Amino acid sequence: MQTRDRASTSIPDTLPARTAAVKRTTGETDVSVTVNLDGTGICHAATGIPFLDHMLHQIASHGLLDLEIKAVGDIEIDDHHTNEDVGIAFGQALAKALGDRKGIVRFGHFVAPLDEALVQVALDFSGRPHLTYGLEIPTQRVGTYDTQLVREFFVAVANNSLMTLHLRQLDGINSHHIIEAAFKAFARSLRMAVEFDPRRMHQIPSSKGVL
Repeated sequence: MQTRDRASTSIPDTLPARTAAVKRTTGETDVSVTVNLDGTGICHAATGIPFLDHMLHQIASHGLLDLEIKAVGDIEIDDHHTNEDVGIAFGQALAKALGDRKGIVRFGHFVAPLDEALVQVALDFSGRPHLTYGLEIPTQRVGTYDTQLVREFFVAVANNSLMTLHLRQLDGINSHHIIEAAFKAFARSLRMAVEFDPRRMHQIPSSKGVL
């Protein structure tokens, strides 16, 4: 019986940095995002949208990403353009940092409770962008944040990171709790998916050989 080469199934001590920086400038917004997939949860977020900043901190903290996100946008109109463009730039930074996606687990899933709220997330860095969105947020606003923008953020992230993403609300009546549970579940799922699989460090995790 053939024995497996232990050296080929372990994670090397030194790996190239999985970092990326993206800048997106339009007539409506100016957004810059820097991400380190192998970080410790450090986050500096200044988007002009306090609730979005709070959610970005959840992604960094629970996903163990280092994030620096700055945005200037037309929030005197509303938060829509800034919220969406932050999602676009963040998704692009994820895709850039992952590169050819060799060695990653690829799939991630998590169920996050937050008091009465319970949200399930499953994702796949499949190369095929898709969002199934099953959150039912009872109020139109949390503070000044329009809760419709939660879906717009995740649409932008999924499309630009080439991710298949499913969010399902299992329970919850408090809008803040539902949204925060969704971001925490997303963060933990993301963390799982981008981690290295020591059994196929130099392989693209697809039977097709490409993602």
